[in-house]
Amino acid sequence: MMPNLIDKIGDWNPQLLRELKGRLKFFNVAIAVATSLLLQLVVFLYQLREFPDDKYSLNSTYCSLPQTYEQPENPVLQELNQSKTADLNDLISNNICPQNEIDWQLWWRDHWEYIFLTFSVIFVFTLLVAGTYLLINDLAKEETRGTLNFIRLSPQSETSILTGKLLGVPSLIYLIILVAVPLHLWAGHSANIAFSYILSYYAILAASCIFFYSAALLFGLVSRWFSGFQPWLGSGAVFLFLFTTMVLGSSYNNSLNNSTAWFRLFSVWDTTNYLFPNLFHLSNGSPMKNWQFFYLPLGTSLVNVVGFHLLNFGLCSYGILQVLKRCFRNPQASIITKKQSYLLVAFCQLMIWGFALQNGKNNDTWDQQVGENFVLLALYNLVLILSLIAVLSPHRQDVQDWARYRHQGVSSHKSIRQDLMWAEKSPALVAIAINLTIVTIPWLIWLSLTSIVDANDGRTWIVNEIDRFKVLLTIALSISLMMIYATIAQLILLLKTPKRSFWAIGTLGAAVFLPPMILEFIGISSWKHSTVWMFTTFPWAAVEHAGTTTVFMALLADLSVLALLNFQLTRQVKLAGESATKALLAGR
Repeated sequence: MMPNLIDKIGDWNPQLLRELKGRLKFFNVAIAVATSLLLQLVVFLYQLREFPDDKYSLNSTYCSLPQTYEQPENPVLQELNQSKTADLNDLISNNICPQNEIDWQLWWRDHWEYIFLTFSVIFVFTLLVAGTYLLINDLAKEETRGTLNFIRLSPQSETSILTGKLLGVPSLIYLIILVAVPLHLWAGHSANIAFSYILSYYAILAASCIFFYSAALLFGLVSRWFSGFQPWLGSGAVFLFLFTTMVLGSSYNNSLNNSTAWFRLFSVWDTTNYLFPNLFHLSNGSPMKNWQFFYLPLGTSLVNVVGFHLLNFGLCSYGILQVLKRCFRNPQASIITKKQSYLLVAFCQLMIWGFALQNGKNNDTWDQQVGENFVLLALYNLVLILSLIAVLSPHRQDVQDWARYRHQGVSSHKSIRQDLMWAEKSPALVAIAINLTIVTIPWLIWLSLTSIVDANDGRTWIVNEIDRFKVLLTIALSISLMMIYATIAQLILLLKTPKRSFWAIGTLGAAVFLPPMILEFIGISSWKHSTVWMFTTFPWAAVEHAGTTTVFMALLADLSVLALLNFQLTRQVKLAGESATKALLAGR
């Protein structure tokens, strides 16, 4: 029976068979099973520490006597006092609850619920943190031993290899959890928790494992320069994310009526608290009950909450797996293609704007909702565009190959434009411009359909065409600044100096963050010196205090700088594309 099963696994996925054979040794399995059983025993005994004994307090939660004992005029108490024995009177006089007055049914129900919720938390941390560590550590060892390249050369498909890794590497973690699942199910049944809610929890946990494990494999492939520190960095980041979102989810000022709701959706705590309200003991219940997406009330139905959560995990995991398949076969390729970047930016805009537009407690208007989320929306998009600049900008050799051999597949000016939009080795300026356009579209829709909102306190400005035109100019100013940063990064990557990537990242970081930090440090505030702030990464901070002419002149200055930089970039690309013979004859 067992050999046949092993043969079937090997036929279906040879990589999975390889991983299981290396891990499911008798000693390893025995340790995993013993660890799981010991953990179950510890949790069960720990929950018994408050077992009502013969000195159980009269004022404790499960003593039913205080309901009548503290009311002398109650006829039930008078009848009870007449029938009391001397021993019972002594117990009550010593503030001890008689054993027959303890609500044992309620105590055991709560006891099993505590066990169920404890294991629910343990499952999350064990699967996500330990599983992430094992996957990243496995890739690091494969890279060190040189076997990863051997796996790349195997005839298996990328999907088969990655699936084998996802299922095989954390197999001992799966075993520990599977051994504890029967007790978890029994505890949930004894606590009168609906089986559909428990299945929903398992489905969300499985989807989160697929997402985090896929992200762990991607991190292991693209972060080879961290060497042996990779597993600790990756699993530590997952632990910090889970712990932070757990603290946020258990706080009484918890709210999901803003664009951060999408990022908290990658953590299971809010949905778990929705399924099991006693997880965090919040007085107002789960904040997901008022959860909305583009004003659609998702939190009113369990199917909506679980379905949307699974859909989000599914789409993101699918995107990561596509990137994994690309990076696995060709480690030197960029993480994503230009086409994938357009889809990524559009998806991010849909999610952050969808959760930004929710009816809050005060039924805020569209103006107020955008104003409350203004800083978050701007910050998310800034990080997104800067990340895309770093990912999409090709290095010198790639640009040189594209410029030198482009004529073999391109014959018209229109095709050249398409090449700049889609080709991997072409400069990323056009792709960054398209992504900036996608980011700008929601802002333009908002600006055309509603009044203008002050980003600082949500107050509505006096709307007129001058204010509207000034905001349009500021949007154009932000786009021009991002294009300047993209051009600078591409110029640095075309240099012949070593470690061009670090120079590009350092230069962009300095250009983005140093000017506003220096201005604030020396006391040049945005409301006093708005002209200076127009040339920083955050021109929105000064737009309220700047005149339309000032914003327009700042835009002209940025466009002039952008034109000069692109002229230099075009020249460098042409020089890089020259043949060696032509460069030698020209004296270069």
